[in-house]
Amino acid sequence: MKEFGSDADATDRSEWYRKISIPELKADFDAFVERQKSHARGENLPEGYVPDSEFWLVDGKEYIGRINIRHRLTEHLEKNGGHIGYDIRPSQRGKGYGNLILKLGLEKAKEIDISRVLLICNEDNSASRKVIEKNGGTYADSVPNIETGINKLRFWIEKE
Repeated sequence: MKEFGSDADATDRSEWYRKISIPELKADFDAFVERQKSHARGENLPEGYVPDSEFWLVDGKEYIGRINIRHRLTEHLEKNGGHIGYDIRPSQRGKGYGNLILKLGLEKAKEIDISRVLLICNEDNSASRKVIEKNGGTYADSVPNIETGINKLRFWIEKE
């Protein structure tokens, strides 16, 4: 969490980490985990959110990253979020973990019964685009993002 908080290459995804209270996390990690798990059941969701499943990529006790799979799309997610979002810890980037976490996440999406997966990245995020394309993403279109001014690139991955 601390590493993401001081990440110079901050994205809208890393904002999630900045909102987490480290003292609260240390005081009751189990409550944090249970809250994340409840989201998959559609419980304790912020207004306008959809059920989502979160999975962590770890090596022993070292946190590498996370992937978040949204069970369905809203109009907003169709343009700005997609089915899947993922983060790799800043110190672990460039080591192939993005490809691995997306590959594993696509398998989990299939288990959730999502066979056509929408992935979205900022047009200036060439690393994420490469990960999406390496995992079978087919470019669909570019959508303007009036919130940031950075267009969103949309990709579809078909899973049988």
